[in-house]
Amino acid sequence: MKRQKSKKPTWIDVKRSVKDIENSNLIELLKDLYELSDENKNFLHARFLAGSSSLSKYKKIISDFLYPDIFDKKDDFNFDKANKAIEAYAKATNDSEGIADLMIYYVECGNEFTLDYGDINEAFYDALVKMYAKAIKAVCKMPKRKQEPFRKRLEKIMKSADGIGWGYYDDLCYYYSEAFE
Repeated sequence: MKRQKSKKPTWIDVKRSVKDIENSNLIELLKDLYELSDENKNFLHARFLAGSSSLSKYKKIISDFLYPDIFDKKDDFNFDKANKAIEAYAKATNDSEGIADLMIYYVECGNEFTLDYGDINEAFYDALVKMYAKAIKAVCKMPKRKQEPFRKRLEKIMKSADGIGWGYYDDLCYYYSEAFE
C-alpha cells in the first residue's frame, strides 16, 4: 500500500484562515507573535513604529555579529545573521534611507573591527566589499540632496581602510570612484 504524503501547509492556507478572523482576534494573534521572539518584536516595531529606535535595534544586531566581543569565546562573526537583520528591516519598512544606513553601518563595524584588532581574512573582506558595493548602489538610487551624509560615511570607510590587506582598500576605492568621482 502506497503511503500518501500529507500536504505541508503554505502561506495560502494560512491566509485563507486569517481572512475569517475578527479584528480583536488578529490583534491578539499579533500580540502572541510579538511576545514569541525578539526578532518578531523588532520587525513589528520597525513596521508600525517608524523611527530611529527600531533602526538602532537592527544596528545592535549587526554590531553583535560584525564586531563581536573578542573575550567571549561564543561570539564570532556571522555575516548571514547580520545580512538577515538588514533584510528583515527592509521587509518591515521599505525605508531606503534606513536600509542604506544599515548597509553602511555593516561595513563600518567590520572595518572598525579590523582597525582595532588587525587583519582578518579574505572571506571577511569579501563580505565587507560586497556590502559596500550594495550600499553605494542604494545611495546612488536616492535623490542627490539626500546622498551627501551617506557619501561622507562611505568615503570615511574607504580612507580608513588604507593599509588593510587582501585588496580590500583597492576594492573600496574602485567602487567609490566608479560611483562618485
